[in-house]
Amino acid sequence: MTQHSQHLGPSAPTSTNDIRPLRLCIVDMNNGHVNQAMRCLRGMVATFFERVRLYNPQLDCQLVEVSPRDTNNPIPRDCDLYIGTGGPGSPFDGAGDPWTFDLARFFDETVESTIKGGVDQRAMFAICHSFEMAVQHFAFAKMAPRVDRKFGIMPVYMTPAGQTHPLLAPFGDRLFAFEHRNWEAVDLDERKLASLGGSLLALESRDGISKGRAILGVDIAPGIEAVQFHPEADRAGVVNWISRPEQAAAFKATYGEVTYQAMLRTLDDPRRVARTYTLLIPGWLTRRFNLLAPHRDYVGLPPVPDVIPERFAPGGTAMSATPPRPSTPPSANLAAPSGA
Repeated sequence: MTQHSQHLGPSAPTSTNDIRPLRLCIVDMNNGHVNQAMRCLRGMVATFFERVRLYNPQLDCQLVEVSPRDTNNPIPRDCDLYIGTGGPGSPFDGAGDPWTFDLARFFDETVESTIKGGVDQRAMFAICHSFEMAVQHFAFAKMAPRVDRKFGIMPVYMTPAGQTHPLLAPFGDRLFAFEHRNWEAVDLDERKLASLGGSLLALESRDGISKGRAILGVDIAPGIEAVQFHPEADRAGVVNWISRPEQAAAFKATYGEVTYQAMLRTLDDPRRVARTYTLLIPGWLTRRFNLLAPHRDYVGLPPVPDVIPERFAPGGTAMSATPPRPSTPPSANLAAPSGA
């Protein structure tokens, strides 16, 4: 897969103010493998761009994709928002390859750009494999192999900091998300994380031990937030995975038939995976856009509606409808929490 860009949605009218385009990059860490996550993320980005253009009709929104693990292509530095995906294998795979050095530089440059602020600030949201690579780079915890694979729809427990952080605050003390991993971040170095300006947001167990000791969500440093689970997973993607006979058999062997049936019912509960999909990454995108907006003369966005999209209706895979046009655009400073 090679780096490419595309414009999503109808072409914007020519701007008389020469407004700088909004560029979003998906850093595809799937190592050339095709999976459901990229479909989910592209749909999520398309919906985000629709919201942006609703309030900024002249703004050119551009999606860029790069697949560094299988191409060694560098991550483009001319984008504003970055989403790093999950992917197969170990976080130690590729050690010494050119793409790993580029990723390390990218992490540091992103933090520096966020601290500097202004028109050129960047931000990254890291998922699963990207989360693991960030843990490795910033060295605030240890990546360790699990005894067995963790997979399926699982609870994620927020720390006190997570319950007040804008990334996870909408969920209270718990959310549900799809997990699929053989590695986990453990042995948090609290002093190192604090020195980075970060905070621990979510854990595998409410008490940090009983259901597992993995770190699942972290605000790592200025401009970089990361989760070990898959908030991009939608109903169609999860069904595609759990309906495969070999995956269903593996899940039942690990967790039992009763838990498997409960997981199927969970897919139709709008308070669980559907709500995570609806609010978590879209909320991050909105928040980071609003932090950039005053420096680019963009019109800020209101908070993401807490409404479950149609794709989570049983048997349905349709995209959520474009929100109705407001009579009065929101302030550019709306929904831009401080310190985020």
